[in-house]
Amino acid sequence: MAPDPATPAAAAAVPPADAGNGTARRGRPRSFDREAALEQALRLFWERGWEATSVADLTSAMGIRPPSLYAAFGDKRALFAEVVARYRESHGAYSTRALAEEPTARAGIARMLHEAAAEATDPEHPWGCLLISSAVNCTSPEVEQALREIRNANVRALESLIRADIAAGREPAGADAAALAQFTATVLQGMSQRARDGADRAELERVAADAMRVWP
Repeated sequence: MAPDPATPAAAAAVPPADAGNGTARRGRPRSFDREAALEQALRLFWERGWEATSVADLTSAMGIRPPSLYAAFGDKRALFAEVVARYRESHGAYSTRALAEEPTARAGIARMLHEAAAEATDPEHPWGCLLISSAVNCTSPEVEQALREIRNANVRALESLIRADIAAGREPAGADAAALAQFTATVLQGMSQRARDGADRAELERVAADAMRVWP
């Protein structure tokens, strides 16, 4: 799965449709657990993607009525923006940790790929990466663009780390930082899709190991 498979860098959140309009959040005090409801929405979007998840599906999974959803979250797009932020701070945070904690970009990326294999196939939640699977057949230009910006920001962050290691002599002077970052992102996205198709952790671990052998 992709970093977002993860999230080496911060990026724009999905813009809510009713940004700046506070009327959607007014009403009676909530009588439900907002955090628990948000977690159910996350799992549903992760399993079905943006397009195949309806408001009726969401309210059913969250155990609330449509007026409560609109009062608490705004609308479907605003709810999805919160889901994306929650995902990046929880399930997608392994990539940020790996890149921050390892001494080199190479070591961080190797760890990130192996942890992606585990995260993408964890039986405790839907397989794959929410940021990738949610973009499939997405007909909302705003949602599609926001997800694309997150993924592209991740690639730029990888490139920056690799380029810094080249400058410091930790990677060969002739290494192509942009190509290595793009390759890594492609591997992560491919791992996510393979997980959605049923690949197990062992298969993805082999992919991660093979990917690192391509490095110069």
